[in-house]
Amino acid sequence: MDTMLIEVNSSKGMRLLKDLEDLKIIRVLEMKNNGKKKLSEKYAGSISKKTAAMLNREVAKSKEEWDRNF
Repeated sequence: MDTMLIEVNSSKGMRLLKDLEDLKIIRVLEMKNNGKKKLSEKYAGSISKKTAAMLNREVAKSKEEWDRNF
């Protein structure tokens, strides 16, 4: 038997999978964490250190401007 990871896009799709399970055609395996990751894990390494440093400088500069004006 093969194991597949399937993304269900609607309640109709989930209902269909449950019906197939009732007919003993497939077996639905529940995932403990639904494949959700923390944002820090999901985006880790997605930008370079140079770009991250530049963005941090811009954010700091923006905060300083905000504090000066308000």
